[in-house]
Amino acid sequence: MKSDQLNDAHEISPTADRTHTGRRRFMASAVALAVGAVLGRSAFSEALAADAVGPAEKPQLTLGFIKLTDMAPLAIAYEKGFFQDEGLFVSLQAQANWKVLLDGVIGGSLDGAHMLAGQPLAATIGFGSKAHLVTPFSMDLNGNAITVSNSVWQQMLPNLPKMADGKPVHPISASYLKPIVEDYKKQGKPFKMGMVFPVSTHNYYLRYWLAAGGLNPGFYDPAHGDTNGQIDAQVLLSVTPPPQMPSTLQAGTIDGYCVGEPWNEQAIMKGIGVPIVTDLEIWKNNPEKVFGLTDEFTKKYPNTTIRLVKALIRAGHWLDENNNANRKEAVKILAKSQYVGADEAVIAKSMTGTFEFDKGDVRPVPDFNVFFRDNATYPYYSDAIWFLTQMRRWGQIGEEKPDQWYFDTAKSVYKPNIYQKAALALIAEGKFKPSQFPDFATETGFKPVTDTFIDKITYDAHKPNDYLAQFKIGFKGNEMPKVGAA
Repeated sequence: MKSDQLNDAHEISPTADRTHTGRRRFMASAVALAVGAVLGRSAFSEALAADAVGPAEKPQLTLGFIKLTDMAPLAIAYEKGFFQDEGLFVSLQAQANWKVLLDGVIGGSLDGAHMLAGQPLAATIGFGSKAHLVTPFSMDLNGNAITVSNSVWQQMLPNLPKMADGKPVHPISASYLKPIVEDYKKQGKPFKMGMVFPVSTHNYYLRYWLAAGGLNPGFYDPAHGDTNGQIDAQVLLSVTPPPQMPSTLQAGTIDGYCVGEPWNEQAIMKGIGVPIVTDLEIWKNNPEKVFGLTDEFTKKYPNTTIRLVKALIRAGHWLDENNNANRKEAVKILAKSQYVGADEAVIAKSMTGTFEFDKGDVRPVPDFNVFFRDNATYPYYSDAIWFLTQMRRWGQIGEEKPDQWYFDTAKSVYKPNIYQKAALALIAEGKFKPSQFPDFATETGFKPVTDTFIDKITYDAHKPNDYLAQFKIGFKGNEMPKVGAA
């Protein structure tokens, strides 16, 4: 047979190719059915899930992040080759601030990013930027703290209850800050605190802590152009990018702040401030960052999205496995200039299971950063609903919404179905066990009712308006901002 005839003999027309592919799929289905009959429905479902993840439609990706330790899953997925295992060739790019990062994802210069949990929700409902963003992956639990200046701390310290060793009892309530704020007012001075973005977890946890201690952190009124959130405020909150928090505090521009690590421990290292409460103490195992993408991206590149989530799940697990055994290595990675770029000693303070409050007051906090255990990576609807309630509480959502609106909004942004496909594929590949994930057969996306907040108020995500009605400070029902209020 001639060479050209040989080539012709091996050419397959599009029609023949489809037929051949169809036969292969039929054969694969037959094998899968046989396997399912032997292994049972669960294993069969897992096998199908793994088979359903095709090649990445867009293997070259650019992902954004802010220089915080909780960007760790992205760094680890890159450094440990988890992205590459999924056929993804990723470029990680640090962003100047959360607004730049958000604009990058919406505009398409970034394919996805380490995001504040409130960003996809706020963009989707049109508070600030307007775009349909989604998250199929929660990056971590906890990870923030509230720091005050040395001067403020010295005024608080004498009034705090002490343990036998003379160290303050934790958690420290904002009620001990209240007389200092009132004294500032008598002197005609505003008491100012920084947070990283209007829809950041830091804004909501700081507001929650202040209000639980009897201090009004102010309200928003976007319908009348007020996006500062300082209406009726006793404490004035403003935006400062995370890496700039310590220097802004040192300059005296703010009296305290809420931020993620390593920028609280940096204040201790520099001797300019004292972290006084962690977000873990404000709400035990609170949701923190998410991985955000546009809804359009997930629909245009479904396999790519699933593969991204697979890599991130593996990274989160690596960070927590064997009782945080890999954290020291993670600290060395995060200290690199292209990631967090802070001193290893500073990053290690919180990442390795301890936290330093006042100088020398080092306490074990093994759950300060949680990246996988306790189903940290699963995108729960109840987490989304909590953030929406806080947006309503402080006026970012300017009018009453029915409970169903909260449910529908949460489901339009949080995508546990994508997460489930990624998890089942990892189980089918033998990389994980079913017990390491929620029980997908019964999981509803709602965590159990909890009162693990600093003020012991009970949160039931099935009843968001009833939840809001419990707060003394904050909008509820049909309450709205007062037009022209200062």
